[in-house]
Amino acid sequence: MDINSESTSALADDKPTPGPPLWLLCELTYRCPLHCVFCYNPVNFDNVKNELDTESWIRVLRQSRKLGSVQCGFSGGEPLLRDDLEELVGEAHKLGYYTNLLTSGVGLTESRTSVLKDAGLDHIQLSFQDSTKELNDFLSHTKTFDLKLKVARTITDHDIPMVLNCVIHRLNIDYIENIIQMAIELGAECLELANTQFYSWAKVNQAHLLPSREQLERAEKITNEYRDKFADKIRIIFVVPDYYETRPKKCMNGWGNVFLTISPDGTALPCHTAAMLPGPAFPNVKQHSIEEIWYRSEGFNRFRGTDWMKEPCRSCSEKENDLGGCRCQAYMLANDPTVADPVCDKSPEHHNVEAAVANAQLPNKQVADEHPLIFRDAKSSQKLDKDGVVF
Repeated sequence: MDINSESTSALADDKPTPGPPLWLLCELTYRCPLHCVFCYNPVNFDNVKNELDTESWIRVLRQSRKLGSVQCGFSGGEPLLRDDLEELVGEAHKLGYYTNLLTSGVGLTESRTSVLKDAGLDHIQLSFQDSTKELNDFLSHTKTFDLKLKVARTITDHDIPMVLNCVIHRLNIDYIENIIQMAIELGAECLELANTQFYSWAKVNQAHLLPSREQLERAEKITNEYRDKFADKIRIIFVVPDYYETRPKKCMNGWGNVFLTISPDGTALPCHTAAMLPGPAFPNVKQHSIEEIWYRSEGFNRFRGTDWMKEPCRSCSEKENDLGGCRCQAYMLANDPTVADPVCDKSPEHHNVEAAVANAQLPNKQVADEHPLIFRDAKSSQKLDKDGVVF
């Protein structure tokens, strides 16, 4: 679809005018040395070729900043695999962005940390998979735990603010106290305990990863105790998995509202996983400006506001609070991105979430025993379609 077609312009005119894309996420590459079973990169990531070159990324940074973006994250895959990362961070800093690096730590040497700090990097989010070498290395299918410890100390030695991120799920949630203690010992300013949200590789491995209600309640209790005890040392964020809620979240603070993702090949997305959705392809920065993409593309106007909603969302008194929830979750669980997010207990498709939660309460993970873990790698990627189904 032509981004400047009359029909697309008319569609945009019928939508509320959004503010600027305040948060820009530059997914520099899907290449990664880790093979995490919960990775949010597309399951068909191996089909994404032709990464944007340095000049193209600089154009994205400049256009987005001109439009009003203020925060810029560099992620992947592993962004440190890009030789031009320091140049891009430096350009973002000169443009006035607050800059974040989201990394596994692989490749973050002492010298590279110094160069990134000098370039103006404001913040690093370092991922761990667990607090033990055995489970960390198992979940990432790599031997990286000792390296991560070293990298964490390097970051704090360089006085760069550090967030430690650990994706929480059934396989590590019982060790949450140890994870919190590790974050405190490493000097993290913030710990993000991000309970797995079931997209991409996490959806493929859901039977292994969705915790029981008992596990979740215990973990939240421990987290709250540590929040109270160490409030002066560390901020702890605990993200509850959507499946245990009865009301959906306002996905990405609203579709095309504040968040703009640019994938490695230049495809512009309103969230990390929107490329899975059926319909016209999302626009690409190789052909269109950020201004055209943000304000006038069909992709970014598709689910803006509330006019697109069906019942029960259309007449719901809470629709302005959650904007119908997550479109990707609706597609994955109901095969229709226009229905109410099945997380909502008002949704006719809520039974799909209830079934998943019921399976998570089974002893000895009877369901998981029937489904082997699938690690993120190119070989696995080639066996899965964009929705995570084996060919």
